[in-house]
Amino acid sequence: MEQSDRYHYHVIRRALSEIDSAQTPLSLDQLAGRMDMSPAHFQRVFSRWVGVSPKRYQQYLRLDHAKSMLADNFTTLATADAVGLSGSGRLHDLFLKWEAMSPGDYAKGGAGLTIRWGCFESAFGPVIAMATDRGICGIGFTSEQSEDEAYVDLATRWPNATFLKDPDTIRAWVDAALSMEGETKLHMIGAPFQLKVWEALLTIPSGHVTTYSEIARSIGSPRAVRAVGTAVGRNPVSWLIPCHRALRKSGGLGGYHWGLPVKRAMLAYESARDDVG
Repeated sequence: MEQSDRYHYHVIRRALSEIDSAQTPLSLDQLAGRMDMSPAHFQRVFSRWVGVSPKRYQQYLRLDHAKSMLADNFTTLATADAVGLSGSGRLHDLFLKWEAMSPGDYAKGGAGLTIRWGCFESAFGPVIAMATDRGICGIGFTSEQSEDEAYVDLATRWPNATFLKDPDTIRAWVDAALSMEGETKLHMIGAPFQLKVWEALLTIPSGHVTTYSEIARSIGSPRAVRAVGTAVGRNPVSWLIPCHRALRKSGGLGGYHWGLPVKRAMLAYESARDDVG
């Protein structure tokens, strides 16, 4: 990422945070002032990164937006898979390569692996990211919990691995993943049922949503809605495997492991980009 792009990326991250935490919609002048930019320049930068104007984005951030998404942009996973929107396809304009651990390796709990990790910034707040030498294995948002809590949450999934704080080594991978540029490799650990759920999540296109019950049907376990919800919540690479696109049948947001404000911002961001795509 070029220096100017990195600067604008952090500006947009701050702007999205300001918008999400505001009690009432913020005007263009208010937002531009908080970013120390002219209204015209801020509008251009925001629209280039998010895809729509700040005013339009705030319309997507309404609390009832999830219900309208469920009505208008609901995805049946069988249909998504039929048109090629699967784990081997595109996600966020980003090529993902998924490698899941074998059952034998899963049982070892990461023994023999070195996992490098660090703290980074994203459009949806600060994150902790982790990676093996095969790819990213953990992304957790820390705006709703402490860095220590997020670290423990992710690290305990690989109980026998060796962890090394080394953000510089994995920075290029993390920047590519969070900014949706370039190829990203994932190295996943999970029980077989969890892997099936996460693979189903990858079939949900950006700007669309589905329900927990639909995911359960798609993996051949229609009665396992609660178990699906648990597996969704255990997704180790938030944003890349889009657990934020799973909603309740009612259109409610449901839960989100890293905080509902993060989930709401992600859905709004993707809806905005999808409408102008």
